[in-house]
Amino acid sequence: MSDLSNLHVSLARLVLVGRALEDVLSEITTIARGVMPGTDAASITLIRGDNAYTAAYDGQLALDADELQYQRGYGPCMDAARASQVFLVQDMANEERWPDYCRHAAEQGARASLSIPLPFQGVSIGALNTYAKDPRAYGAEDLVLGEEIAAWIAVAVGNAEGTARTLEELEQMRSAMVSRASIEQAKGILMERYRVSEDQAFKLLTHASQHTNTKLRLVADELVRTGALQGADPDSGTARHGA
Repeated sequence: MSDLSNLHVSLARLVLVGRALEDVLSEITTIARGVMPGTDAASITLIRGDNAYTAAYDGQLALDADELQYQRGYGPCMDAARASQVFLVQDMANEERWPDYCRHAAEQGARASLSIPLPFQGVSIGALNTYAKDPRAYGAEDLVLGEEIAAWIAVAVGNAEGTARTLEELEQMRSAMVSRASIEQAKGILMERYRVSEDQAFKLLTHASQHTNTKLRLVADELVRTGALQGADPDSGTARHGA
């Protein structure tokens, strides 16, 4: 079975649903390290605004090389992530594009690297990085394998972020519903207590909110919980303490 076939089998077995993103990405780096011949370490760089960080890695060599780039603000993995381009370093000792980084990376044991952008909805969200202790470790087949893996990483990250946005939106909806229910209950209490209309009860709540510089929902919650209202007299509209 070819390396590409082995990769497809490994990725097909990868479970995305119901798992933490960091666990999925960690498993993918392990797959990358295992399926790409000559690779001694692999990592995934994600870009968030101006910040880059290693979301997962397999092999300390990858994390160390990533960190060297983050410290400098440049390097093949960062440039791949930002420019949506593949960057291959065949020999750190002879690389002229990032001489300072490459010199330090070589000192730490990395002699070759391959950085592939993570494509998602027309932009790059990071990079897959593989590192080898031997120079000239990567060829055309590695590029094919790396691009397949990078596509899966992008899908995993995109799905996780989509789920996070959905959960956040659901929580916002739930919070809004709870808030409305509390306000409606508080209005009912004021309508019965002061024999006022629904609009007048709402005005009492808003006045109390403004008078105490407290969010309307919190004023309503306090009234429902304790029966106390830091608000206004329904007849005069002047501020008073207590219900």
